[in-house]
Amino acid sequence: METFIYKKGYQLKVGVHVASRKNYFYLLISILLALIVYLIPLPGIGSSGHAALSLLVFAVSMWISEVVPLAVTSMIILFIQPLMGIQSFEDAVIGFANPIIFLIIGGFIMANAIRESGLALRLTYTLLSKLGISPKRTLFVSIFSTGLLSAWIENVVAFAMLLPVIKEIIDLMGCENAKNGESNFAKSMVLGASFGSLAGGLATEIGTAPNLMAAAYTKIPFLNWMIFGFPLSIILMLIVWKILLRIFPPEVHDTRNKTVDDKLDLLGPMKRNEKITLLILFFAIVLWVTAGWTGIDSYSVALIAGVLFLFTGVISWRDAQKNIDWGLIIFFGGALSLGSALLNTGAAKWLIKDIIVALGSPSPLIITLVLIVLAVSITQVMSNIALAAILVPLSVTLAHTQHLPVGIYAVPVAIACSLSFMLPTADPTVAMAHGTGFVKLRDIPRSGIPIIISGIIVTIFVLFTIARPFLGA
Repeated sequence: METFIYKKGYQLKVGVHVASRKNYFYLLISILLALIVYLIPLPGIGSSGHAALSLLVFAVSMWISEVVPLAVTSMIILFIQPLMGIQSFEDAVIGFANPIIFLIIGGFIMANAIRESGLALRLTYTLLSKLGISPKRTLFVSIFSTGLLSAWIENVVAFAMLLPVIKEIIDLMGCENAKNGESNFAKSMVLGASFGSLAGGLATEIGTAPNLMAAAYTKIPFLNWMIFGFPLSIILMLIVWKILLRIFPPEVHDTRNKTVDDKLDLLGPMKRNEKITLLILFFAIVLWVTAGWTGIDSYSVALIAGVLFLFTGVISWRDAQKNIDWGLIIFFGGALSLGSALLNTGAAKWLIKDIIVALGSPSPLIITLVLIVLAVSITQVMSNIALAAILVPLSVTLAHTQHLPVGIYAVPVAIACSLSFMLPTADPTVAMAHGTGFVKLRDIPRSGIPIIISGIIVTIFVLFTIARPFLGA
């Protein structure tokens, strides 16, 4: 008999007897920590707020240890709230009525349609054909093709779609001992695709799960996020390109475009489903950009696109529902429920007051820097979705307390949660890159740390210049 432990989006098979003892230990620790917080007197907070803080400690401990899948902890959060006197079950499940849930569902359908249509492969080979097959340009295509896709679909899906193409290109360039981690070009290509997908996801609200969490709490319009998200994303992708070229100078030389052209010839002219997918994707982008003028809710656009994909037969409902990550949706609903409990009971405000007193009323810039460094440090070893679920609602409360724009802390925290460039545990795409055998473990922090430092600097610069007018009231 086998069980599954979910780690960073992966299912790792392990024997029950190996995992159960450790799981029971972490579960016991989580319960004990929550009980300690529940029993310690906390002046200045009501009983429901006290219970909400206790539940927060339990959830944080469970999410960090990942004793059970993240979604299971979210289900516990839902049914235990009325038992602890935090709020009724009807109020607890209100998180599932959040529009962001339906944006996620529509986003999964869109990602599936793009994958099934073959549009992503054509995009990559077309870019290679136009730019040429030099090591520098090929790395550029690896980073930007995954990055551009990740702006609209989940980064893991984008990376997984293009990884076979990247492996073909590595073979095409004649890399020696690539699978033994001896080829600089192979390292840069695989890490470039992984890091590019992380950077590209920052461009839009639907690009990463932490972005979605921030959007759910701040209600920043889709177009407003794009105005600062795309410049940040493009700058960071260019930085990734330059740093990888410097750290892993390619040992291969230019090659002919013939093989790429042969691939395009093999694909033939654009097929019906590719054309329809391109049109629907373009239509969805137009609706997102013009949502402020048309009155269409930006959260409903992904559903509109999803329905169009189903109606036109690009994908079937059977295929669509198989590729929707229902666990992620349950996690989001539970995390939003916990956030609303902290906000409605006054627990978040009580917690933030103590933090402000401890910090001594520093400037918003210093607070932003502290929050970003905290989030970046933790996200290397913890699920970025779970981390965002904890830090984003607290950041929103901090902004309200200081009478600042609602997104001034929540947005940089969400972005920082996606600067997961340092370890395989930081993000599924990084783990997948390491799993190819092309990348040695030491290569990841070697290239990832300078990218993280650059990412922090660029994030602060963009947020306090371009983004400042668009971070909400």
